[in-house]
Amino acid sequence: MVVLRPDGDRPLAEATTLRRSVGGAEANVAGALAALGVRTAWVSRLGRDPFGDVVTDDLTGRGVEVEAERDPDRPTGLYVKEPAPGGSRMHYYRAGSAAAAMDADLLDRPGIAEALASAEVVHTSGITVGILEEGSALVARLLALREEHGFRLSVDLNWRPALWFGRDTTPLLDLLRAADVVLLGADEARAALGVDTPSDLRALLGERPRLVIKADSHAAGEHDPDGSATEVPALRVDVVEPVGAGDGFAAGYLAALVDGIGPVGRLRQGHLVAAGVLAATGDHADPPAADVRARLLDCSAEEWAATRVSAAGIDSPALASREGVR
Repeated sequence: MVVLRPDGDRPLAEATTLRRSVGGAEANVAGALAALGVRTAWVSRLGRDPFGDVVTDDLTGRGVEVEAERDPDRPTGLYVKEPAPGGSRMHYYRAGSAAAAMDADLLDRPGIAEALASAEVVHTSGITVGILEEGSALVARLLALREEHGFRLSVDLNWRPALWFGRDTTPLLDLLRAADVVLLGADEARAALGVDTPSDLRALLGERPRLVIKADSHAAGEHDPDGSATEVPALRVDVVEPVGAGDGFAAGYLAALVDGIGPVGRLRQGHLVAAGVLAATGDHADPPAADVRARLLDCSAEEWAATRVSAAGIDSPALASREGVR
């Protein structure tokens, strides 16, 4: 989606100039994965309009392979960020968009079918299933292709109450139960599903998915179906803007999963990428350099606890020889 935001902290109604960027949950994750060195393709539908070109050019420029069907009749989705204390208020314009018309046939287009056949992990979110128009068979086709190709399906809950107001959430619940990895915040799980503890979520979602639960800003835990669990505290962050941090966490975690890193490293890298987004004004931020990530993923618990992230960079005893590393 295209994102528009007023310059500075001016209220939207008073702004005469809007800055343009690209966002949206899966696009944010795709861009961060590419920045982390993971070969990444982004699949969607875009309008055959200038905003569709903006999205394509932005993601391509960030190293993402864009596989998008262009619709001559429907527009590219758009949202506007309105500065507010504690974080921006979002105004979404995605009803009737090209992406809302995604259906099963999209996944059988040549470039997209090839991307899915070679994928290790496919990531989507509750937002995507929430915007799909009634009767879409996109998710059913995706699950069939998972069985055919063997990729792991990752789903971020990404609860958006406005998308589900007055609607049956069964499609969302079915997608979560079918996933191999479910990422969700305890607070949004409580709002969307009525439960927030690992045991209650396991009872609700079944034995298939690994649950990655973010407990507000304090910690994140990985809970496997076999009962094993790992928890890693979050980094201290001087927060500038919270929007997009969950997508950063997902990208960091999934990149580590693809790289074969263990549970502590997976959760640490999720926290690290999320922290960078929290300390930036946009919906995404460049992750730290590979050697910096490696040192922080391997540092002691004490060094990790003493690490702080701000707009100026990362301050950590694990990086003592590289002050002000970003």
